[in-house]
This record gives sequence, C-alpha cells and structure tokens, in this order.
Amino acid sequence: MIYEVVYMKADYEPWWMFEDWEKMIQSRRAFTSAKEALEYLDDLKKEFGGKYTYQEERKDCFYAYWSDCERIFCEGCDEDVQIIHGIISLVDGKPTSIKPINNSNI
Repeated sequence: MIYEVVYMKADYEPWWMFEDWEKMIQSRRAFTSAKEALEYLDDLKKEFGGKYTYQEERKDCFYAYWSDCERIFCEGCDEDVQIIHGIISLVDGKPTSIKPINNSNI
C-alpha cells in the first residue's frame, strides 16, 4: 500500500476534487508506512490548525483550513473568493483515512 498526504491550495474545499484538482497541489508526500504517513498528516494538521482561523474535516481524509483575510479576485465570478488550504489523505491513490492496519504498522 502507498499512503500519500497531499496539500492543495484552491478556491474550493479539497473534498470537491474537481477535474483539475491536481493542478492545485502544493506538495505531495508518499509513504510505505501508515504510521509515518499518519505522523506527517498529524503534524501538518497541527501546523495548519495553528495558522488558520477556520477548519473543517470530512470523511476523516479531507481537511480544509482558511482565514477571512485570504481572498483573491475571480474574474469569471467577478467577485472575491476564499482561498482554502486543503489536505487530503490517500491510500493507493484514493481518498481514504490513514489508520495503522495492525501492530506491525504501529
């Protein structure tokens, strides 16, 4: 199994995973161990939680962080849109909660 933790920055929450979502990726780290991936994910969540005012989690694999002051102008929308910092945990390329499977992964 390959465990990945992806950080994306977009004007939508990570759980939408629109067609071009991978173009919004800022960093992507892969791990062969669930334990290492979970440690990295927890560190990233802690860092973002301390940096941004708001946060939301969905399905234990999508995490969104934002602050009111971080907006950009969308020409197509003709208005300011919120910037969202998203984290997605993937297992074998699919959004999945990263959990150690058994004691050998702990």
